[in-house]
Amino acid sequence: MKLNSVTLRDRFEQLRSNKLFETFVILVIIISALMIGAKTYPIPTATVQVLRILDVGITLFFLTEIIIRMVAEKNLKAFFSKGWNIFDFLIVTASLIPVDDSEAALLGRLLRIFRVLRLVSIIPELRILMNAFVTAIPRMGYVSLLMFIIFYIYAAMGSMFFSEINRELWGNISIAMLTLFRVATFEDWTDVMYETMDIYPLSWSFYLSFIFIVAFVFLNMMIGIVLETLQREHEQFSRDSGEGEAGEVHRIDARTQEMEQRLIRMEEMLKQLGTK
Repeated sequence: MKLNSVTLRDRFEQLRSNKLFETFVILVIIISALMIGAKTYPIPTATVQVLRILDVGITLFFLTEIIIRMVAEKNLKAFFSKGWNIFDFLIVTASLIPVDDSEAALLGRLLRIFRVLRLVSIIPELRILMNAFVTAIPRMGYVSLLMFIIFYIYAAMGSMFFSEINRELWGNISIAMLTLFRVATFEDWTDVMYETMDIYPLSWSFYLSFIFIVAFVFLNMMIGIVLETLQREHEQFSRDSGEGEAGEVHRIDARTQEMEQRLIRMEEMLKQLGTK
């Protein structure tokens, strides 16, 4: 019985690692995404019935695929120790909610939309991008906080100086911050500037300094954080997979540490022989 279970696990592991199987899973996810988009159009009743049958088939396929991946692991603890496996498991189990005319129908439809995100968990490059994005969020949060402070200061200044010129744009600090967001995104910002320059000819310095700080400095800081985090994620992936220069360096470090441990053990053995 133990031999049969080990053999089954080995076969499932080979199936999980098979590139054709992985490509087929990606194809099914894409078809699932296209089905969700097709349901937003007015389609004949017969087509709706076909889409329902396909939805049931796709749900059963995802359930079978996640079971194969669970059996392919040594145990359930090893499977659920990986964050992406937990994500896939939640998406698959949540998609089992029926989409009939029940109270949970809307929830079931919403959860099926998130099945498209399984592409992220299957394709390694997308996983690297997502990990880099999640890792960069805390550091980007501090930059966003500093950006909010700059927005607040400039909005207060704009509200004090320009509120009498156009209260729709500078009436209070909240509206002024929205106006500055429009300026930062370069959405007809020159119209806003020329309007205030009729009263305050030097007001161009207000807008140009704001654009330089927010659109150039802070934007480049955000890009730098993302690129640095993305490089680290690529290096981590190379070390884990043993590919590229980072993987080679990791293998060399591992071998060096192993040799050092052997030398330490040999020195201890020599000391013990010397004492005897």
